[in-house]
Amino acid sequence: MQKPTLPRAGFTLIEIMIILAIIGLLTTIAIPNFIKSRDTARLNSILHNLRMLESAKEQWALETKHGAGDTTDWVAMSDYLKSGTVKTVVSETYFFNPVGSPAYATAAVQLGSYKPGEQITP
Repeated sequence: MQKPTLPRAGFTLIEIMIILAIIGLLTTIAIPNFIKSRDTARLNSILHNLRMLESAKEQWALETKHGAGDTTDWVAMSDYLKSGTVKTVVSETYFFNPVGSPAYATAAVQLGSYKPGEQITP
């Protein structure tokens, strides 16, 4: 008497290899897009911080009756910034310029078209 054979459950080696190839293909497409969107978000945060610094500098100049060319610093600006400072994104450094000229930042990493150490301006 012959034993009835049960159909085997599971995947063949070819099916598993095809699935792994599809996952690899999707990963190679997704990772560069993720990196680009992360860099864009970081750059947008830095630009937002620079706009906040400019706004704080203008408010400081109006309230203290300072004009174009007068300099300021973090201590004077802390009263005009939310929470007294700006949150850094990638360990960038912010620089105040005199009233009437824009503030800028420098970062140690490349963000968008800005190379490391290059001035980022709004």
